[in-house]
Amino acid sequence: MISPAEKSEGLFFYIWNPIKFVVMINRICCFLILLFPLFINGQSAKSEWSWWNELHNWEEGDPGWRNYIKITPGYLGPNALPVPEVKRGILNKKTEFEITASSHFLKGDPTQDISGRVFVPFAHSRIAVELYGVIVEHFAFSEEIRDERFARIKDGKGLAAGDLYFSTLIQLVKERKFPNTLLRMACKTASGNQYQGARNADSPAYFFDLSFSKNLGKTETGLFRPFGLAGFYSWQTNDELNLQNDAFMYALGSDFERNNLLLSASWSGYSGYKNERDKPMQLNFELRKDYNRKAFRIQYTHGLRDIEYKTVRVSFIWKLNPVI
Repeated sequence: MISPAEKSEGLFFYIWNPIKFVVMINRICCFLILLFPLFINGQSAKSEWSWWNELHNWEEGDPGWRNYIKITPGYLGPNALPVPEVKRGILNKKTEFEITASSHFLKGDPTQDISGRVFVPFAHSRIAVELYGVIVEHFAFSEEIRDERFARIKDGKGLAAGDLYFSTLIQLVKERKFPNTLLRMACKTASGNQYQGARNADSPAYFFDLSFSKNLGKTETGLFRPFGLAGFYSWQTNDELNLQNDAFMYALGSDFERNNLLLSASWSGYSGYKNERDKPMQLNFELRKDYNRKAFRIQYTHGLRDIEYKTVRVSFIWKLNPVI
């Protein structure tokens, strides 16, 4: 044990020894400097999210903010859980590289994005792989949208990267008495960001479907192609009781093709079982013009339910001969 006299002598020694005194003061200052950022960060973190805490009556001990955001299409951005593109029962014969600029119109949440797609057929166009996703998204949502979606971006403005999709397509039947039949198996990664802004789901998903079509006529004089699709769509949620939402996918439509011009109209959607804006439905219209090595297409999507954006897309496509 150190006596009080020894302690006072030790303190007296530090005070009257200049070198020891400076070293002691230096150590105290370093210790305070290390603690200061932690103190400031703790205070700034509380003040930074105080507006969200007060708005949603959040208190210490309540579930974290990630549990408030609803991973369902009607409470997220237009690129989070979109209705998959409608396939028409047949595979294109050429490799395609596509770049698309899109504008999504919704009161309180105008959104623009640039996306890309790579489509590679092989095995004499009986099998294909497809890779696509949003490269960058610009958003600027209103306070009403922000509060409804429990978003944590106060001014509602920013940029987001989208999720990446991979799919394999297999041509089961083509140009026979039975309708053209195409199997698609796809998965969605959780690569997108800005979950705090309710722009992406930050969760994986997968879907598979069978699409059917029948060619009536010839492209030289005018080809009419009715088509339909049925499938299954499933994505992960943050609901502890139901970690997965399952949905039935569907589509009906028709193409009119003459020479190198394509006109298409379809109705598509999917229907989840949780009944929380998880039944998106939309109308799709497309005009595509093909040339030897390139193609252009314009698409318009009219949201009917849950995903209610009106979307215009303009695409440029480079075409190459298949590898095999």
